Amino acid sequence: MQPQTVETITSLIQEGEFFKLKQVLREFQPSELVALIEEEEEREQLIIFRLLPLKLATEVFEYLDLEIQRHFLDNLAQDKMADILNEMSPDDRTTLLEFLPANFVAELVQSLSEEERKVTLQLLGYPEESVGRLMTPDYIAIRENWTVQQVLDYIRQHGGQSETLSMLYVTDAQGVLMDDIRIREFLLAAPTARVRDLMDRRFVQLMADQDQEEAIDVFRRNDRNALPVVSDQGILLGIVTIDDILSIREQEDTEDMQKLGGSEALDEPYLATPMLRMVQKRAGWLVILLIGEMFTATAMGYFEDEIAKAVVLMLFIPLIISAGGNAGSQATSLIIRAMSLGELSLGEWWRVMRRELATGLMLGAILGFVGLMRILLWSQLFPGEYGEYYWRIGFTVGSSLVGIVLWGSLCGSMLPLLLKRLGADPATSSAPFVATLVDVTGVIIYFAFALLFLRGTLL
Repeated sequence: MQPQTVETITSLIQEGEFFKLKQVLREFQPSELVALIEEEEEREQLIIFRLLPLKLATEVFEYLDLEIQRHFLDNLAQDKMADILNEMSPDDRTTLLEFLPANFVAELVQSLSEEERKVTLQLLGYPEESVGRLMTPDYIAIRENWTVQQVLDYIRQHGGQSETLSMLYVTDAQGVLMDDIRIREFLLAAPTARVRDLMDRRFVQLMADQDQEEAIDVFRRNDRNALPVVSDQGILLGIVTIDDILSIREQEDTEDMQKLGGSEALDEPYLATPMLRMVQKRAGWLVILLIGEMFTATAMGYFEDEIAKAVVLMLFIPLIISAGGNAGSQATSLIIRAMSLGELSLGEWWRVMRRELATGLMLGAILGFVGLMRILLWSQLFPGEYGEYYWRIGFTVGSSLVGIVLWGSLCGSMLPLLLKRLGADPATSSAPFVATLVDVTGVIIYFAFALLFLRGTLL
């Protein structure tokens, strides 16, 4: 959306040129109108939306942010919103109604036509985060004894109400799904051929009570734009399209990213989340992490005598524990993403452990060499900086980096798998949590190597 376009629209609103504005708005695509509305202030948003014809308004409304949809529902005439809700696709309407308070939903459902009310209540009856909440009943169902010509005639007559025409679904007299066939098969077949001639009875389906995350994996494995949804008896209930799956995937990825940052997932957009709820979502993990870091102080207190004898050891504690935390955070992020994409399963934990053992050892060796060289070089440039036992300090730091990076990689990779095995969300194994765990154990590893290399000299 060009800035001058927004300025032109705003100018027409301020001048009251609503008839001219109405004509101008008809020239925009729905996606452009969505961008335009989201850039305007609330008053201008309402004016623009009121001027849109019903069909265009419905298309725009389906793609608007939920907060803006709620704003329109609160401020526009009930009859106009009822018309739009009736025109909306069932899956988009269900997503909106899930976002609204129960009493508001009951009122809106009553404004729907009898047919649409029945569909909406049916969709809302499925468990939250189930495939049933995503499906739409707008699809093309055909019979196996029809000819290709009959199918094409049926599409011309009823295809306008279908969510997608890329796939056609073959059902029997009881509505049981028998096959799904791509539209291209009918376009290339002879008009007199029968549907049964095109069937191979090999199809992919989703269950209405199936988890939405499982549906994401099914879509990814099968490369489909839409998939049929069936009941336990195999009856075709509706279809789920790729746009709904992408929306769910975006939500899941957003939740994982927020949890990886050491926070509970937000239920609303960042700016729409009330301040107190934001504090509530973030305070819990911060308190847990703070308590965890207190154990670092406890561990250091255990080595108080060693610290008093060799104060120089304190200089490298931040370097040591940050390296381990960074390695753990890397491993956690990689494993959680791999699990999210279905690249590994719980049964492959041993492969992950072996891989991280080797990777952690090599990464630790690289960092350990850098740490050793830094101390040796610094001691040559600034003699006396670390005392006469500088080379022992160098080996202490280098060896500690190897051990801590190796340990951090193992912790970061195994914690998500352990949480998944316990039935928890792997994303809960956030990078800050892993970093805190490695901080505590890192101090112990560091001073263990210090006792090994410095006993009888500085210690």
